[in-house]
Amino acid sequence: MPGDRPTMPPVRLRSEAELARDALAAPLLARAVRLARWAGPRRAVAAGGVLTEPDLRAAAEHLGLGADEEGPGYAAEAWQLAVDTGLIEVQEPAAETGDADADAGPEPGEDGVTGIATPGEDLRLITEGSPRDILDIWLGGFETVLADAAAPDLAEIVEQIGDDGELDLDAIDWDPEEEADFLDGVLGNLYLLTALDEEDSGRAVPLPALAAAMIVPDDMEEPTDDILEEISEAMVRLDDQFRMLEPTGLVEYQPVDEALIEEVDGEGRFPETTESRLDPDEDDVSRYGMVRLTPLGVFGVRSRMLDAGIGAPVVGDLADKGAEILLDALPGHPETAARAEAEQWLARRTPDQAAGELLAAARGDDEGAPLRRLACQQTLSLVGPAAEPALREVLDDRHLGGLARVWLAERAMPEIPEPSEEMVFWLTVDTIAAQLAADGDSAELRDLVRGLVEQSETFFDSVWRVDHPATAEVLEAMGRLHPDKQAAKQARKAAFKARSRA
Repeated sequence: MPGDRPTMPPVRLRSEAELARDALAAPLLARAVRLARWAGPRRAVAAGGVLTEPDLRAAAEHLGLGADEEGPGYAAEAWQLAVDTGLIEVQEPAAETGDADADAGPEPGEDGVTGIATPGEDLRLITEGSPRDILDIWLGGFETVLADAAAPDLAEIVEQIGDDGELDLDAIDWDPEEEADFLDGVLGNLYLLTALDEEDSGRAVPLPALAAAMIVPDDMEEPTDDILEEISEAMVRLDDQFRMLEPTGLVEYQPVDEALIEEVDGEGRFPETTESRLDPDEDDVSRYGMVRLTPLGVFGVRSRMLDAGIGAPVVGDLADKGAEILLDALPGHPETAARAEAEQWLARRTPDQAAGELLAAARGDDEGAPLRRLACQQTLSLVGPAAEPALREVLDDRHLGGLARVWLAERAMPEIPEPSEEMVFWLTVDTIAAQLAADGDSAELRDLVRGLVEQSETFFDSVWRVDHPATAEVLEAMGRLHPDKQAAKQARKAAFKARSRA
């Protein structure tokens, strides 16, 4: 596996059984399955495997959409999905044998009929296959709908057909690869936001913010008028695309307000595009569209990422890995995912065994060691009193003695030996080094630095002597972070002494 392969934060996936139920409940696949059964034992179809006009109306009636003006369109979409996924197989007349069924409609050659449709082999998997079989069918359908969503509007294509019947591709202004990449990027952003959602609720994202994230350069403080127009155009496209994708079960989508769409001008832009479109009022934001990935959508986008060579871990992937792998990975996880990953790892081990493995992996003087120890401490906070023997074994350990005392004290364990001054300062440096590695010069670290200096007037006189690889770096950070100029100066002097001593 390439070391430079892009990697996403881990997500929590539902079980395949739950995801398969979601897939079968998705409107588009549910309709496709119903039509595949309705098509049996055989049904005459027109060119390209599409239903004849009478059968299309009958299909809409079968789906309970006969009274809906859009019913035939929904039926056509479901039928096409059934054909694309193998739920329905279309054969040329020469491949057909036996007598036609009385309900099969006209024979090939009559009323534009060119072939026969029969229930496909994959239809059996809907009831007899595994959850994975169903998900594979859903993934195949999702891919076809996604390709359709990235394609230009049919009406736009028709407009570019000249009097000679030739299609002017240049006039469509459509780059298939660019459009597909843009939609993939949007779905990737939704996936990332879902993975980073600490509340794990998959909150809906306003369409303007999603479009802006794809278009506004990172170093641009104020979007230009051209950028705002580009965002507006992207919102129009995304609104159409998410409307197409929602029936697959990939997303939950609240479309752009119809009143806004009616105001869109001939260029496909929202009127009077302003910067407020990027950050509309809370009461107004939903008018511009709101979208979120469903749990099934997370599964679908992750599958595409894996196919593209992108690392897309799942919470639980590390449950059977060694403690050193766990501790290296947890600092890069969102907080809720890190806790869930740690809990699954701990569930496979006894408390004493888990504590022993974690503590052994936390040792070291390498650059990543402080962050490993921080992850170790956070994971050990989830372990019960049965881990006490493993913690007491390391009380005299230079790297782990302070950490062990904290764990024992938090649980009010008896007979905890007092730490030496050297151990206290070593733990302090180690803790700040871990915080720097995790969050940089954060506000929380600034408060920690101020509190440490306030507790001891001679702090800098002692800390520079600490035999820790990060002592000088920590003191330099304290010089940057402490709000008091005199204390900051003392920190810088101490950092110089630490470097000279090294």
